[in-house]
Parts: sequence; C-alpha cells; structure tokens
Amino acid sequence: MIFEKVTQLINKEEFLEKILIYIRLVEVIAKRESLNVKEISLPTEEAMSEIRDMGIIEGKEDIVFLKKVLGNNYTRFLSAIEFYLSHKQLYGNQLDKLNNKKRKELQDIEANTSKPKMVDFFAGAGGLSCGFTQAGFKVCFANDFEDVCIRTYRYNHPELPSKNVLNEDIRKIVSKINEYVPENIDIVVGGPPCQSFSSANQRRIIDDPRNELYKYYIEAIKNICPKFVLMENVRGMMSVANQVVEDYKSIRVTKDGKEYSYDVSFRLLNAVNFGVAQSRERLIYLAVRNDIAELKEISPEFLFQEIEKVSEKNPHYNLQAALEYIKPLEAPRIKGMTEVDDEKTGMKIDYNSFDSCGNSYLSTINQQREIPYLFNHKARYCSDVNFEIFRRLDQGDDATNPKIADIMPYSRRNGVFKDKYFKLYADRPCRTITAHLKMDCLSHIHPYQIRSLTPREAARVQSFPDDYLFLGPYLKTYMQIGNAVPVLMAKQIAEIIKKYL
Repeated sequence: MIFEKVTQLINKEEFLEKILIYIRLVEVIAKRESLNVKEISLPTEEAMSEIRDMGIIEGKEDIVFLKKVLGNNYTRFLSAIEFYLSHKQLYGNQLDKLNNKKRKELQDIEANTSKPKMVDFFAGAGGLSCGFTQAGFKVCFANDFEDVCIRTYRYNHPELPSKNVLNEDIRKIVSKINEYVPENIDIVVGGPPCQSFSSANQRRIIDDPRNELYKYYIEAIKNICPKFVLMENVRGMMSVANQVVEDYKSIRVTKDGKEYSYDVSFRLLNAVNFGVAQSRERLIYLAVRNDIAELKEISPEFLFQEIEKVSEKNPHYNLQAALEYIKPLEAPRIKGMTEVDDEKTGMKIDYNSFDSCGNSYLSTINQQREIPYLFNHKARYCSDVNFEIFRRLDQGDDATNPKIADIMPYSRRNGVFKDKYFKLYADRPCRTITAHLKMDCLSHIHPYQIRSLTPREAARVQSFPDDYLFLGPYLKTYMQIGNAVPVLMAKQIAEIIKKYL
C-alpha cells in the first residue's frame, strides 16, 4: 500500500514526503476557500480512525511514535486531518491516493474488471502505463530499478497494489517472473535501455554487454508469453533494428501443449503526430503472437498501418498550447532554493487558479477534468550570467547568437555546445524533452519568461495530466519526465491494440 506502519518504517524520507504531500493537499484547498486550518495537538477519535485507514498506525500507542517521526510536522499533520474531516465536501476523492483503505477498495474493483491485462517493464514514472490505462487496460505488474520512479508510479496508480510495483533489477526477477505475473497477460510493454550502437564492424551489435537489459526483456517475454509486445526505444536503435527482429522471430514458447512464436515489425514514430506538443521521435516495435495473428487476421505491419492512419487525423500542437493557463513564475536567484516553496518561484503543490481545460490540448491531456491542483510547477535556479543570457535571447536563438557573444561561457566550444543555450519557439512543437534536463535546462529556455521550463511544463509537453504528481527530489523529477513515453502517444497505440483483444 502507499503507507507502511510508522512503527515499521523502512524509508523515513519517503514516508515524510507523503505526509507533506497530504498536508499540502489539504492546505491548498483551505487557502482557496479562504479558510483557516485550526491548529490541533491531540487527535480526536475520528482522526485516529482516519490515520488508521491511511495505514500509518494500528492503535493509540503508535501516536507517540508518529509524533517522534514527524517532529515539527506532527501538529500540521493532525491539523490537516481534522480540517479534511470537517470539510470532506471540498476534497472529493483527491486524498484517496494517500489512504490505504481507499486504495484497497479501488484495487478490489479493478481486480474484478475484465479489462485487458498488461505488464510494464522499465516502467519509469509510468508514461506507458498511464496511456494504456487511459485506453482501458489493467496493469498487473510493473517494475523499475530507480527508487524515485517507483515512488511516483505507486502514487499515481492507486488501482495497482504497491507490491505489484517492484523496485528491482529485471535480471533478478526474470527467472521467477511467474511468481509476480501468475495470470495470462495480453501485452508486455517496456523500453529497455540500450546503450551501444556504434560498433559498426560487429556482426551482432545488439549483443554488446551494455545492451544486456534488452536481452532480459526478451527473456521476460518468453516466460510470460503475452499476446502482444510493445518495445520502445531511441532512434539510435535503428542501427540494430533487423537484429532485434531476428531475436523476436527466434522466440519459441511451449505453453499448454502448444508452441507459440512472434511476428514483429518496427516504425520510427513522432509524438507530434499523436497530438503531443513536442517533436519526439521514438522507435516502436510491435510483436504479435502467432495464434492471435491467425485468429484476428492481423500482423504488426497491419497494426502500424492502422496507427499511422489514425494519427493522420490528430491535430498538431505547438509549445504554446502546453504553456497556457498556468501560473507565471520567476527563476530563483539564490542557490539551494529548489526544494523551497515560494509564491514567486513556484511550489511542488499549489492551487490551480487557471482553467485546466483552457484550450483543446489541455482538455485532451486532462481528459476534460477540472483539476484543482498544480503539481511540480517550480522554477529552477538561474545564475546572474544565465539570467542575462536568457533575457537577451529571442525565440530560436542558441549559444552562437552574437547578442550573447560577450558573456557566452562556452564561446570557444560552440561546435560542441551549440545547443547549450536555446530559447524555445512558442509557435512550434517543443524540442524533445530529455532526461538530461536534470543536469541543466539551458537547452529548454522558456519562450517568454526569463527562466527554463519547470517540471510541470515539461510534463505537459510530455502530455501527462496536470494531476500526475512526480515524487522525489526536484532535479530527479526532470529525469522521470524526460525518460517517459508521451502519454497520448501510448494511449493511441493502446487503443489500436485493444481492438484485437
């Protein structure tokens, strides 16, 4: 579940982060309604019951321990609990993700649905899963090696038991995958990291040891034997595409007395063609199990043709669409402020005073829902030199622009650092959001404001809904967002595959 008992804490940092999220969710709505959160130091019986339902305590005796763990946040937490209990009508189901009892109820409902079943390896923060669940799929198991990604995934997918979102290396679980995935699975999805495509003289580049995780992904497919497979990767993998096809076509699985094999094909698809406000090319592989191909009279090529035909009808969006209806911010000018909430520079959790469906792009990514919160909209620190560079540049200008020649720190290496500074075009699709943004955001300077994109703006560009909260340290939110598959792209591919299940 989302909370572990306070007396059995394994990760205190994660526990405190979720407590602070709860507090802020309550306080933000109270502020919107111009109501005061009355300070409480002793929990009522109703509050005790709520904290039990959240999964934090078992009995009164645990309150003393909770007070010790929370320290100065203990009173804020109790006060938030009491305020919520007195004003439930203001919150609807907004706090259910932080309540073990409510999550269990949702999971029981989901378990009894007849939705097609999926498994997500290398799930990251959950972009693929988010798109597939929006299309009507049910996640049965997800895994990733990054702890912070698992935190984010578990929070945003309350319909999936936390024990089924595993923080583990695929190499350690693939041989016993049936312990985690006991049921018949309709589709396995994932984007295994592949790091070596440059050794052109090798006969089998894909066998490079640096691509080991890809091999384990293939092994997982063999052990699960799903009806469909989707594998996503970078454009650079095109150099080994035919070798990957060989690997898929060599799969032979005997199950229930039958032998299964796979047909596979690939396409280089651009997210902009799926209604995403970003130019982002990704290599997509689709594999279909032989019995399904025969029964449904389909092939991977046929599916790609359908996907491309549907995508032709999609509107194309520019960066402007993603940046509208959101609070303007100033960049912090003092170091060490990235984790500090501030009205001018932004907050991890804030009230959304704008229309979450203010334009057709936002309406689409937010699924026509009114979202009262604004998550992860926090500007990044900007040095004096960078502030001046940001100020001088016009949209489309980069590090070679003469307007900044006198202060450009990398002027002698413009051939290498040409894209180090780039002010984005508002009237074009955003350039690709990458995980490198965790290092710096100088390649993604806001077109109007003197700062780089915030994590929330990057998430909108990636077509995540505004209420998808990214947990963990500030800079790691950029990594999670940059590594994700755009949600709308995943959703539309999922909708095509679902037709044949």
